[in-house]
Amino acid sequence: MGVSTSVPEEGVAFVTVDFPPVNALPVRGWYELAAAVRAAGADPSVRCVVLTAEGRGFNAGVDIKEMQRADGPEALIGANRGCYEAFAAVYECEVPVVAAVHGFCLGGGIGLAGNADAIVAADDATFGLPELDRGALGAATHLARLVPQHLMRALYYTSRTVTAHELHRHGSVWSVVPRDRLTGAALALAREIAAKDGYLIRLAKAAINGIDPVDVRRSYRFEQGFTFEANLSGVAGRVRDTFGTAPASHSHSHSDLDSDSDKERQT
Repeated sequence: MGVSTSVPEEGVAFVTVDFPPVNALPVRGWYELAAAVRAAGADPSVRCVVLTAEGRGFNAGVDIKEMQRADGPEALIGANRGCYEAFAAVYECEVPVVAAVHGFCLGGGIGLAGNADAIVAADDATFGLPELDRGALGAATHLARLVPQHLMRALYYTSRTVTAHELHRHGSVWSVVPRDRLTGAALALAREIAAKDGYLIRLAKAAINGIDPVDVRRSYRFEQGFTFEANLSGVAGRVRDTFGTAPASHSHSHSDLDSDSDKERQT
């Protein structure tokens, strides 16, 4: 359990997340992930990093139970800082990062996949931000990198999800493959990238980041400020404790996230 790094072939490193049962990461998990991605990118023998996960889904966001157990704001601060570091590590990785996504990619998973250079998805993958049903705000910055602006807003306000096939139609997912072919498809893309000169691919990554129209680090940090405001006001705790189902939250059911089993993913 935790974060591990492997090198399946020359030039390619796999960073794998495994936090059962649903890859909802505790504070330490976000920092471990950030450190592993940065270390892999800094290795001169690596020319592409593949970010993958074990278990039922790619990522279910933060460990909400960890925050609920805390008496003070330390867990919230830790989760916010940890997510910021992990998202930044993917974006700032010295070499391209391919996200291999299966199952659910929710909350913090959107931050990781949205900051990756390319996404290969299994045909069972779904993507979404249930933040408003969790008493939080954030990662709209990264969802906006996956879908057009108005769709991003509608998905954010409703907490609905979209499928890998829908994202493929929008051009943000490179390919969609059967679940059992995901690792091979991600490795094939990584192998093609890793065939480039190592020095040149690093220059290319820096150059592309430099022309991004939105500063994803500043933009996400701005979003996080509203999460703190929601917590200070007390509304975040009320919503988080009921997963947005209490009448006072004015929420409504939404696809793929309204059953008890789906709510369990976020805990």
